[in-house]
Amino acid sequence: MELLQFCAPCLFGIEGILGDELRRLGAQDVRPENGRVLFAGDMQMLARANICSRYAERIQLVMGRFAARSFEELFEGVRALPWERWIGRADAFPVKGWSLNSQLHSVPDCQSITKKAIVERLRDAHDTRFLNETGSKCQVQFTILKDEATMLLDTSGAGLHKRGYRAVSGGAPIKETLAAAIVDVTRARRARLVCDPCCGSGTLLIEAALAALGIPPGIRRGFSAMHWDSIPESVWKEERERARDCQRDVTFAAKGSDIDPEVLRLVSENADKAGVGDRVSTLQADIRAFKPEGDSGTVLCNPPYGERLLDVRAAEELYRVMGKVFVQKEGWSYAIISPHENFEELFGRPADKRRKLYNGMLKCQLYMYYK
Repeated sequence: MELLQFCAPCLFGIEGILGDELRRLGAQDVRPENGRVLFAGDMQMLARANICSRYAERIQLVMGRFAARSFEELFEGVRALPWERWIGRADAFPVKGWSLNSQLHSVPDCQSITKKAIVERLRDAHDTRFLNETGSKCQVQFTILKDEATMLLDTSGAGLHKRGYRAVSGGAPIKETLAAAIVDVTRARRARLVCDPCCGSGTLLIEAALAALGIPPGIRRGFSAMHWDSIPESVWKEERERARDCQRDVTFAAKGSDIDPEVLRLVSENADKAGVGDRVSTLQADIRAFKPEGDSGTVLCNPPYGERLLDVRAAEELYRVMGKVFVQKEGWSYAIISPHENFEELFGRPADKRRKLYNGMLKCQLYMYYK
């Protein structure tokens, strides 16, 4: 079996979670780094990671790495790579990338040179002087860090956080990949009941339901590499069948509440699109009315931060309310993500555990209470 090299970019703070997931999926040589995880696998793994990963932002095929201290080194390094294996004679191959702490700091120039080198390679390989680029899209991505160039092909297309169920969302939604990571960290996928009393468009609830039922997040969407002639259709068919076989029927319910009825309508629509509509219920209610009812449950919250929807004082008052209604009760746990440095003081008690996560570029803490 030929091993291909892959790169899975991810949000900062969840590299270890993504690495563990890829190992469970069967990836080899898994190496978490800052903001990404490198791994190896075959074409089946390429499709499997796209369909099944809850935490990766996309799956990129690593074409090669080489030193690039001059434009000549960049051109020759790019031209030496086997682009023709993946990019067909008629395929489109736009180029984008970035450079940091390197002698080659002009990104437009690097784009142009990379494009020219690939064109020259493909012309020779496909024995043609004209590449019309009217076929499938093969997005080329380059990174140049400390004079080392990495050349990648994006296999995903739209970011993997775009599961397909959230065409419309409420204000300031949490990213699906971050929501899935919170579900993992809090072990909410093993809970029988997950609640979000300020649920917004329901992303935390839906990701918890998908994880609990073993529904792969990408089972309902397509990927760029599905249109590449270099990857047999049977690979995608087999991996989708494998992903469906991993689904399970368990006792699980997700309950969300919010004061905005229009937002709650979105929750129901999104849950239906995700295939978990029968597991997610909603109630119009103020968070002050929340009570941890039943023997056990997990509460997940992404409250407005103040920097985005509410002013800071209103956000701080919300944290105080949470501290009052999220009472300590055996069998119940609470997890709130917030960037506020004084969250614990406002909430009224220190967290039993904290974990640093990033919501986009905003550094946050996940405050967890379970005692």
